[in-house]
Amino acid sequence: MAEIPPLVRDQRKADADHLRLLSIFHYIGAGLATLGLGFLALHYLFLHAFLDNPDMWRNQKGGVPPPKEFFALFKWFYVIFGAWLVASGIANLLSGVFLGRRKHRTFSLVVAGINCVHIPLGTVSLRGLLTEPVAGSCDSTCHADCGAAAAPALAAGRRSLRRI
Repeated sequence: MAEIPPLVRDQRKADADHLRLLSIFHYIGAGLATLGLGFLALHYLFLHAFLDNPDMWRNQKGGVPPPKEFFALFKWFYVIFGAWLVASGIANLLSGVFLGRRKHRTFSLVVAGINCVHIPLGTVSLRGLLTEPVAGSCDSTCHADCGAAAAPALAAGRRSLRRI
């Protein structure tokens, strides 16, 4: 009985497709950071309107609005989270560009680690986890900053894994 020949998969093409997808996901992450910044601004406006409007508190049982220090504390949260979203958006945008150009791999790995903190959005943390093995694989055809000495060892390792 004749054996079916193994399917040959070009790893360079698969790596290029994975890097293209990760680049798109990083662009989406930057867009979500921008969307989050808009939500944060809208939340600030609503909270400011409710807490600083004395007419809102006239018909309440206590009739006393919360102290000004309460809203001052919240302003610091808005500043901290706004700065986090701006930094995250810029880092993801740059990482998307760098992944598309196959440059600055270490920067993309650091951004991927930071993206793992964005737990509420499953795709964001998944993007962070998937960037590690794809961008972390050192193939001389994918990353210009890899040493040329590593390419033969990687090729030999891949050939041995294919036989298993």
